[in-house]
Amino acid sequence: MKRFLDALFAGTDARAEALVRRTAQRYSRRSFIGKAGLFMAGTALLPVLPFDQGGRAHAAEDEDSGDPNDEMSCDYWRYCAIDGNLCNDCGGTITTCPPGAEPSKVSWVGTCRNPNDGKDYMVSYADCCGRAMCTGKYCVNSERERPGYQMGLHNDINWCMANKSMGYHCTVAVLVGMNEAG
Repeated sequence: MKRFLDALFAGTDARAEALVRRTAQRYSRRSFIGKAGLFMAGTALLPVLPFDQGGRAHAAEDEDSGDPNDEMSCDYWRYCAIDGNLCNDCGGTITTCPPGAEPSKVSWVGTCRNPNDGKDYMVSYADCCGRAMCTGKYCVNSERERPGYQMGLHNDINWCMANKSMGYHCTVAVLVGMNEAG
């Protein structure tokens, strides 16, 4: 059996050696380094490409109760552009982060219609950072959302990137004003 395996691997070694020698004769080290650099630069740019997460939004809609006045429902009117775990289900409130977490230094806004008074309100969404991700209610809504390459108008970003601790925990929704034009 040992002789059979030696013969089998001897053929494999010879084929591998021949392949490596042919490759070394055709390509220079500079060519290899250039192609490897191009590959690494290309993979570094992948996160900034636009992407479609419409399937996630539909999955979140299917499991919700649909009550626009229930603060624990993803269909709560103030959550029209939210993407994340609800802080009021993770130890905080709608407007404050739970103890041990801090609001992100950057955030995104949405304009949400309150069905109770028919007026549009500007809502600022801030991720709470510094603790492990909460396993509470997760909501994805993207009314009037822009594509991913317009960073300030897009909610599928880890907004904790500007904080000292970049760990995402949950998201709050703070009313910042009423849209007088609407």
